[in-house]
Amino acid sequence: MSAEPHVVPVDVAVFGGGVAGLWLLGRLRAEGYRAVLLEANALGSGQTRYAQGILHGGTKYALTGKLSDSAQAVAAMPGLWRDCLDGKGELDLTRVRVLSPNQFLWSTANLTSRMAGFFASRLMRGRTESLPEMERPPVFRHSGFRGQVYRLDEPVLDTASLIEALSAPHRDSLIKYEWPQGFHLSRCDADWRIDLHDGNGQQLRVEAKRLVLTAGRGNRDLLEAAGYTRPEMQLRPLVMVAARGKLPEGVYAHCLGASSNPRITISTHRDADGRVVWYLGGQLAEEGVGRTREEQIAAAQRELHMLLPWVDQNGLEWTTLDIERAEPLMPDGRRPDTAFAGLVDSLIAAWPTKLVLAPRLAADILRMLKDAGVVPQTDRKTAEVPEAWPRPVQAPLPWQEESRWS
Repeated sequence: MSAEPHVVPVDVAVFGGGVAGLWLLGRLRAEGYRAVLLEANALGSGQTRYAQGILHGGTKYALTGKLSDSAQAVAAMPGLWRDCLDGKGELDLTRVRVLSPNQFLWSTANLTSRMAGFFASRLMRGRTESLPEMERPPVFRHSGFRGQVYRLDEPVLDTASLIEALSAPHRDSLIKYEWPQGFHLSRCDADWRIDLHDGNGQQLRVEAKRLVLTAGRGNRDLLEAAGYTRPEMQLRPLVMVAARGKLPEGVYAHCLGASSNPRITISTHRDADGRVVWYLGGQLAEEGVGRTREEQIAAAQRELHMLLPWVDQNGLEWTTLDIERAEPLMPDGRRPDTAFAGLVDSLIAAWPTKLVLAPRLAADILRMLKDAGVVPQTDRKTAEVPEAWPRPVQAPLPWQEESRWS
């Protein structure tokens, strides 16, 4: 190894290359901050790539008949994202592929009368639109369908193209590091010192005024490396199901159930060979915790047969995807209502809690930095990350990994 590391002084070092970290990096650099992002694995390799890409506007959280805290927290988010997708927002997302400009809610026959009244209420007016048969997605035009379909002004994105759009303008500020053998975190006066080595003789030192952790479940290890035990984190598991084969295309819909959580949520994707994939979440995924892989697949097959019996399941391939959602610890383990950013000395640990809330989290962190007097330092010496230093690649979407289907 060389005697002295290459030093990169920055205002802010962000850990975690998912949507939350990349969105924050873009906002920091747009505001004039010198910032880098460090990723131990691949961009989007945590919770981001398991997301369905749905930009919730809160409607599904209002199914109890009132706007919950969760519904209010995300209400403005689809509009903010749409501005970015149109090239008029705080970040340029014009290269992101929109899978569908809308999501849909559907009710089964036994819920139709109750839900029709609910969606006609003042609470839902302007947020949903009941569709006549010919305006529905094809899967809901079958003669056997007896429910109602509602269109939501909430888009669905391809998360792979989202990660690419967020990361591409900032390649020079992305740093791959090896955890834990190539990583050491310490304090030097008021700065954080991040010492890295790549195993091939290169050494890099990032000196940062502030650290921001957006690494999902990795935040716990990073907090420990920094000498902190708070903010505490909780993990809430899910077991998603994926099916591929000759399935209807363009389905992005939630089936209404008896509770505030959709009975099942379907989004449509493509595997590496272009085959249609249905990715299934909602209450099905919540209840899948504790089931075996075979039991969860059987539960998904039963639900689809009950809800959409005209969809032919013959010849379909099935798999499950285990997810652990990392969130700030809540007193009773419940789901947080909104994004969270907790300040400890000169470190911020953050969790967006939902993909759609990444912009809100970034805005909260920028406000925290400015309130603490951390502003862009134009008089600081500049240094770039060496071109030869390893950069994180982008993680594939899980249903595009053939090994998962075996």
